[in-house]
Amino acid sequence: MMKFLLGKILVVLGVMVALSAPSAFAFDFSSWDGLLKKYVAPKTINGVKLQAVDYKKLGNDQAYSKLIKNLEKASLSGLNTREEKLTFWINVYNIMAAKMVLDHYPVDSIKDAGSLFTAVWKKEVGIVAGKPRTLNEIEHEILRKMGEPRIHVAIVCASVSCPDLRGEAYTVETLERQLNDQMKLFLANSKKGLRVDTKKGRVYMSSIFKWFKEDFESKGGVRKYLAPFAPESGKAALKNNKLSIYYLDYDWELNEG
Repeated sequence: MMKFLLGKILVVLGVMVALSAPSAFAFDFSSWDGLLKKYVAPKTINGVKLQAVDYKKLGNDQAYSKLIKNLEKASLSGLNTREEKLTFWINVYNIMAAKMVLDHYPVDSIKDAGSLFTAVWKKEVGIVAGKPRTLNEIEHEILRKMGEPRIHVAIVCASVSCPDLRGEAYTVETLERQLNDQMKLFLANSKKGLRVDTKKGRVYMSSIFKWFKEDFESKGGVRKYLAPFAPESGKAALKNNKLSIYYLDYDWELNEG
């Protein structure tokens, strides 16, 4: 009887431990979080306020090198939920975009890492989960297929006109809040997110919303989707179909601090 009870207790304890343990997917992005906190800071480049990256110091940090090696042997088998997949691949895209810059550093633009025959997006940037990856694959073949338009303000292509690189890693627990916040911050930046010119009857927005217009169609279209995230003046303008949409020029200069 005693053995039976002891066995039952051990089973219960095992279940409790399993339930309290982190998600099986849980690739540890804490080092990335630490690197972002150390090397991302506010700066103004070409008149645009943004969160810039100190690439030189980032590349010399041993934590960065270790992170890249850990990603090579990461496992995808535990990526079960939509949130887990989004969190993992958003972080990975941002890490790999920084790696592309660092692998060719110094550069004036991430696009300089490409060549006449192969655009930077289609070049192998590193190994993730045992497989060579490109930024194009991560963005278009993985993230965009998940039907989440807010990825476009979360993944950062290391450029001035990109949404800002967040000063923290994305996590499953905070993903929803982080994505909403990213969209609000981006649209609040009149130099690269959203700007209203009432005199000319125009709404200027990032070219991102032109390039990926189709990703917003199932959500009611770009204007309808963006309105709840926009500043007050932007909300009214986006809802006013009499105002024409124009797109801001895209500055591909490196977002370097």
